Amino acid sequence: MALPVGVPRIQLGSINGLEVSKIGLGCVGMSATYGPPKPEPEMIKLVHHAIDSGVTSFDTSDFYGPYTNETLLGKAFKGVRQKVEISTKFGVRLKDDKLEIQGHPTYVREACEASLKRLDTDCIDLYYVHRIDVRVPIEVTMWELKKLVEEGKIKHIGLSEASASTIRRAHSVHPLTAIQTEWSIWSRDLEEQVVPTCRELGIGIVAYSPLGRGFLAAGPSFIQNLADTDFRKRFPRFKQQNLEQNKHIYDSICEMAARKGCTTAQLALAWVFLQGEDVCPIPGTTKIDNFNQNIGALMVSLNSEEKAELESYATLDVIHGDRHAFMSQTWMNSETPTLSQWTSMK
Repeated sequence: MALPVGVPRIQLGSINGLEVSKIGLGCVGMSATYGPPKPEPEMIKLVHHAIDSGVTSFDTSDFYGPYTNETLLGKAFKGVRQKVEISTKFGVRLKDDKLEIQGHPTYVREACEASLKRLDTDCIDLYYVHRIDVRVPIEVTMWELKKLVEEGKIKHIGLSEASASTIRRAHSVHPLTAIQTEWSIWSRDLEEQVVPTCRELGIGIVAYSPLGRGFLAAGPSFIQNLADTDFRKRFPRFKQQNLEQNKHIYDSICEMAARKGCTTAQLALAWVFLQGEDVCPIPGTTKIDNFNQNIGALMVSLNSEEKAELESYATLDVIHGDRHAFMSQTWMNSETPTLSQWTSMK
């Protein structure tokens, strides 16, 4: 399949929205999170290839590496900063070798200043709360982010894995541009509450892991090839007993992809594109060939019958295992104290 001529643009957020490419590039796999870090020159070459192909939205986090992914992108964007939209995140860190979620205002500012230095830029286009700190009212975190917008250090604010009520409370402090959450053929728990809330409030949706962390692109066999340090090995859906059951999902998608003359990854991404013009998937890859396949999904069309057939392959009763290794840190558990509750606790 030939590459599309140009990548369409969409707008995230209806209030002073951010224009981005219809498909972005998730950069987590370039650093240490998915096994050993990849060679820096190769990753910079991939980023430049993505820009030349029309992809302008790049997603990172201070936690990726940690820290090294932002530094890598800072180098890659030298001389082309005006061509890209940088999205990064804060709020997840290792403290005393333990994972901590942090949303205190002092930390918000410290994290932002550090990310600006690593990215070698004076402004972050879209700054996400990576995970919700359930100890701190979301309004308190948002007040500091609002100050950073007013100071010109960030342009837009987003939340990642946030519940509908958390989104509403945050949006009342300052308009949110995007909610980032997992969304794919086999991860659809956000559709009942989160998606309708975003559309009511005019907030864009950024779909991470639209390829099921690799499963929808390569099937069960890809797990065998992962490095021992690759954290995807911890995910329930990839445990052997669940993987054997989930193989049937991939087999069905393969059959449909063969009929459509595309790859399974392209079919999975085409489904995400159908979810609306306010949705931007950010599939990650470290290989130019895979990247080319991913943007080739823009040329795959699905009619209503094909969409329904594809969805029938991965209904809740068919999927085995939770979508995340840390379900306690997903939007279903992102409620924070109210301001009055927080004051009484202090």
